[in-house]
Amino acid sequence: MEIKNFLVETSQAAGPSGYESQVGEIFARYIRDYADEVSTDALGNVVAVRRGAGPDSPKVMLAGHIDEIGLLITKIEDGGFLRFTRIGGIDQRTLLAQEVIVHGKQPLKGVIGAKPPHIQEPGEAKKAVPMEELFIDTGLPKEKVERIVSVGDIATIARTVVELQNDLIAGKAFDDRAGAAVILACFRELVRFKTNVSVYGVATVQEELGTRGARTSAYAIEPDLGIGIDVTFADRDDLLEERSKLGKGPAIAIGPQVHPVVYQQMIQIAEKRGIPYQIDPSPSPFGTDTAPIQVSRGGTASILISVPLRYMHTSVETLSLKDIEAAGRLLAEFIAGLDDQFVEGLSCF
Repeated sequence: MEIKNFLVETSQAAGPSGYESQVGEIFARYIRDYADEVSTDALGNVVAVRRGAGPDSPKVMLAGHIDEIGLLITKIEDGGFLRFTRIGGIDQRTLLAQEVIVHGKQPLKGVIGAKPPHIQEPGEAKKAVPMEELFIDTGLPKEKVERIVSVGDIATIARTVVELQNDLIAGKAFDDRAGAAVILACFRELVRFKTNVSVYGVATVQEELGTRGARTSAYAIEPDLGIGIDVTFADRDDLLEERSKLGKGPAIAIGPQVHPVVYQQMIQIAEKRGIPYQIDPSPSPFGTDTAPIQVSRGGTASILISVPLRYMHTSVETLSLKDIEAAGRLLAEFIAGLDDQFVEGLSCF
């Protein structure tokens, strides 16, 4: 129930890249009961720490980003209509007819409108509406809008999390508040263990603009082992057979950003503990927080663990709560088995 509540609360909060403080505060509130220390750095990363048994314990970093794609107001037009641009990788085709919240001096509800089909030019109905032709209508005239909204304010999709059948939920920003949920689940499980390593659970910021938060936090922490936690494409996104399946466990990546010894150990732990998992071939090291952790300072042994997700970068991203719980347990069991000898061996495989 805690993980579901966390996902609902963070999904329905506003946190586009660069504006994640509201989500960071929620993460800190939930994880504080399971951490020895929680802090926020100058960029906005929230860092929760569980200290290891010794003063010089090896450091393991978990990273899941809490920023989401969003909108930035660029102009207030006559009639009170708001023009906007994107923050991060929004597919403009998903914006038409959406309800939004403009985050000005006070939250202001609006809808994204466009020219109706009756008055479109020939052929327009067969094309996606360009973003420059979309606008937000709050119902207020220009002079009243200007009292509340300024150019540079953000807007987010207004979406309530929906509970579907078979333990699935749908909502916005599960990419990658699911990763933050996995960190929370892992820290909750770690209460059962006395670990030989210190664990740094980082809710990173500005991943959608180039993994900025992971880069700075990894530099500051200097982990001996880094674990990126993100989402991966699930079954019906493109109907490719090799895609992960919802409810079948977290996806363990294999590829250039994955240390082979860490990968083998993760697989062994999953099989030994009976934790469901899937294999996720990941040929590119870019696109998640794992890449900047891997190349931070002198280099870090790393691995990527992903939560299967349908309809990525839409407001109805869909996942299974079972996969979140399984990922948290897998990481906790993996971390509980680490010691100095294993960590030192990562540099001589």
